[in-house]
Amino acid sequence: MKALTWHGKRDVRVDTHPDPVIQDPTDAVIRVTSTGLCGSDLHLYEVFGPFLTEGDILGHEPMGVVEEVGPGVSSLKVGERVVVPFNVSCGDCFMCGQGLHSQCETTQVRDQGMGAALFGYTKLYGGVPGGQAEFLRVPFADKLPIKVPEGPADDRFLFLSDVLPTAWQGVEYAAVPPGGTLAVIGLGPIGEMCARVAQHRGVENVIGIDLVDERLARSAARGVHTLDVRELGNDLGDAVRDLTNGRGADSVIDAVGMEAHGAPVAGLAQRAVGLLPDAAAAKIMRTAGVDRLSALRLAIDIVRRGGTISLVGVYGGMTDPIPMLTLFDKQVQLRMGQANVHRWVPDILPLLTDDDPLGVDTFATHTIPLTDAPEAYNMFQRKESGAIKVVFKP
Repeated sequence: MKALTWHGKRDVRVDTHPDPVIQDPTDAVIRVTSTGLCGSDLHLYEVFGPFLTEGDILGHEPMGVVEEVGPGVSSLKVGERVVVPFNVSCGDCFMCGQGLHSQCETTQVRDQGMGAALFGYTKLYGGVPGGQAEFLRVPFADKLPIKVPEGPADDRFLFLSDVLPTAWQGVEYAAVPPGGTLAVIGLGPIGEMCARVAQHRGVENVIGIDLVDERLARSAARGVHTLDVRELGNDLGDAVRDLTNGRGADSVIDAVGMEAHGAPVAGLAQRAVGLLPDAAAAKIMRTAGVDRLSALRLAIDIVRRGGTISLVGVYGGMTDPIPMLTLFDKQVQLRMGQANVHRWVPDILPLLTDDDPLGVDTFATHTIPLTDAPEAYNMFQRKESGAIKVVFKP
């Protein structure tokens, strides 16, 4: 099969790999019909090289058609259409029973001290082959895949793999009070979907913050009050307070994470670590790694006292200098974590109808053959050609 593989920093290629096979009785193999490019894939493209091995298959947003099932699979049949969540969860353990599928006790990567395994996301998360490929082996086939109906195009359901549940959890964790204001930092695919979900759930006052023209325009067209980081600069916090009776937003979602702009010192540190041999770089990242914290610091600045910050952007630093005095003094509540996909599917799936209230049918800005994935990664990382959400077709 053809699959998108990692070969080094900013070096991904479409290579030929053996087709996946049934390894455990409860496995299935799916033929991938669509697979997304996620903002967190750029962390692999740029930062997390020490935890990757050349030839690793990337991608964690796939859907497709069941090609084969193991002898222990009873509820999934060949030919059925499924979406595969990005976290590998068994559905039966204590954590899954608590709705914390991203902490699944069956797949926790204990030798790395991490939570549940993820498709296509480094040895930190199990080194599981990813879904930017023609075929994918899916474990726990009776519990993990999400069955979806025939008929609508893939884009109607594809974003159940990551974007929709991540955004839904981000808004849930933000706990916007009735009549309150939500500020979303970063209007990439996750941030923009957070704004859409919030509006659908009745949040009337949504502020979107970004520095890319196409992202700002797209959110503004859906009724989000947009603020341009480039125009406001250091006055951005005051601009938010001016819109919120001088207090700040009741809730803030940081949908940017570790690769925020405007953090030159941390950015230099990340690049310096990237020049080290993998073993040394991995050790430093585990013990002394730092993130670019511009987005988080902005969130702390613009949230009102007693408000809530929800982190959905990925962070990976171990010694980040967080302003605890400010957080404590402002009595800020902070929630975060990988999305627990199956926890939110019952809430989201009924919305994926012909009415399309979240605009999933037109959410992707680029649909590209998998063979062109290397160029798409470069385009997406550079924020060129209006690339907000990219979908590959194997």
